[in-house]
Amino acid sequence: MDKKTQDSTIAKAAGTVGIAVMFSRILGLVREQLFAGLFGAGYAYDAFVVAFRIPNLLRDLFGEGALSAAFVTIFSQYDTTRSQEDTWRLASNVLMFFGLALSVLTLAGIYLTEPIVSVLAPDFALIPGKIELTSKLTRIMLPFLVLISLSAVVMGILNTKGKFFIPALASSFFNLGSIIGGVSLAMILPRYGQPAIVGMAIGTLIGGMLQLGIQLPTLLKTGFKFFPRLNITDPGLRKILRLMIPATIGLSATQINIFVNTNFASSCGEGSVSWLNYAFRLVQLPIGLFGVAFAIAAMPVMARYAAKKDITGLKSTLLSSLTMIFSLTIPATAGLIILSEPIIRLIFERGAFSALDTTATAQALTLYAIGLFAYSANKILVPAFYALDNTRFPVIASFLAVAANILIITMTIDHFGYRAIALSTSCTMLFNFLFLSSVLYIKMNGYSLRYLAAGLGKIAAATLVMSIFLLLGRGWFTSWLSGTLLQKLCSTMLLIGIAALLYGITLSLLKLPELTELTTKVRSRLSR
Repeated sequence: MDKKTQDSTIAKAAGTVGIAVMFSRILGLVREQLFAGLFGAGYAYDAFVVAFRIPNLLRDLFGEGALSAAFVTIFSQYDTTRSQEDTWRLASNVLMFFGLALSVLTLAGIYLTEPIVSVLAPDFALIPGKIELTSKLTRIMLPFLVLISLSAVVMGILNTKGKFFIPALASSFFNLGSIIGGVSLAMILPRYGQPAIVGMAIGTLIGGMLQLGIQLPTLLKTGFKFFPRLNITDPGLRKILRLMIPATIGLSATQINIFVNTNFASSCGEGSVSWLNYAFRLVQLPIGLFGVAFAIAAMPVMARYAAKKDITGLKSTLLSSLTMIFSLTIPATAGLIILSEPIIRLIFERGAFSALDTTATAQALTLYAIGLFAYSANKILVPAFYALDNTRFPVIASFLAVAANILIITMTIDHFGYRAIALSTSCTMLFNFLFLSSVLYIKMNGYSLRYLAAGLGKIAAATLVMSIFLLLGRGWFTSWLSGTLLQKLCSTMLLIGIAALLYGITLSLLKLPELTELTTKVRSRLSR
């Protein structure tokens, strides 16, 4: 596959995934708007965030994160070199094994919920009933771990088979289930003596079921055959587990960071957990649209190059993917920093969400945005190590990040309060990026830094032009950005639209090939 064809393949897949992820992230923002309006930032939402974080920690540790990357690597090898029957037997065995193993883990989590919550957010004990509410929500949401992990395996199968849109769209159905089921139950359950937030927890489970279920018809269309037998001695399963072990150890460092951050946030006063969560949800929009989309699209391509021992193709894929990510996340970073308060005000400030909450959340968003490009780039760098069957260095990077995170928060929390957590998250992501990219450069016997630097120079110039416009525009629309809902919507969308157009035109004049390829593929997909 030549470079142009390869770029076209990744851009097309990333464009497809990006469109699907965009729907999901928009629905996710609607979900967060509902949370903000119904519960604001405080007692109930703090409890929900910590409760949902527990199955999310386990999901990243044992399920979607480590499992997805390891499974795609081995499944791609089987799909390239083995028969269809062997490939489907491997997929069936993986589904059986992890379905059973994660069910046992979920039951253990349900039994140990209250001690886990007490360790994760000890300061909740200072507020009557908060530990109990968080524990109840955790028990309800823990089975989400099984659903989302099986969904990740199915997504890996479909991505390897060239099916990207439905798996990426599946998370939209998670959000739909959370919104429709959760809000409906939140209205009904208080009549029966249950807190409204319990309805949102049940809605999360409904969403998880929909996310898995919506992918199954497409899975069957690929010719998938399920073999209902568990074989723990299967060499393919063992390879996946072998790849997962260092990845899980590495991800455990990330989970330690999340644990540390949650622990610190719960000690910063009521509302701190909520402000950080609302801000991080917003920064996840570009991460999902760009970082995750390109990681999903590039991972099977890199795995195939690695299976064929084609390091040149692997380098080319890595460089193109990183350049594409930088071209999208660097301007997004500038936009989020400059328009942080207007964006938060537009999306969240209504109902129980106050002007104070807007200011506090915007400050966290600004600091999270600093590390956006590094966070997204790491989504590409880590799978590159998987493709090379070298997971040791991502593990090392993760544990170094834990030490850096604790050090930065400890040094800054007295001065910055909850904002220290957002600042530290960005700093550790930047550190991870520098470490992983440097090691990968050595392991791959170098790649074209000149090519990457040329792309970054063009991106920086276009971002500067865009930022100058946004700074001026924010002053022109000051009254509208704080006015009625319609005024806020029109002025914010107008600023973002013109800024994006200005950035695109500038970058087009500077002739960045990756962006041209990406926009061509997205336009062709939208015109169908």
